[in-house]
Amino acid sequence: MSSIYTCPHCGKRSFTPLLKAKAGQLNSNGKPCKECGRLCVNGKAATAFNAVFSLIMFALIIIVYLKAPVWYDAYSKGGGSAFLNWVAEREMLAVVILILAKIFVPKLVNAFFFPLEPSIRIETKL
Repeated sequence: MSSIYTCPHCGKRSFTPLLKAKAGQLNSNGKPCKECGRLCVNGKAATAFNAVFSLIMFALIIIVYLKAPVWYDAYSKGGGSAFLNWVAEREMLAVVILILAKIFVPKLVNAFFFPLEPSIRIETKL
């Protein structure tokens, strides 16, 4: 059984979680293997997770931005939930937390869950 930190080119376990987190998805350059020097990236599953997670975070940011005033008004008139009022009072904090989650959660997931694949990008050197 191979590890998720194993290079797909040479088969040696040459990646650390930090280096694997920085490797990126299929649309990135990737990181070179310490043993063979060829580029590796997190695979299709990591790219799909990043796309779905990014869409969810974007939708939540828009919802919080547009609905926070409505939630606040509804709670002050005696309706609505206490949690939505709490989010409305801290709207900017909620948006900042969602943006930070959009940046860091995919990197953490890439570091510990998805296997590496060979980079398919062709880089030209001038």
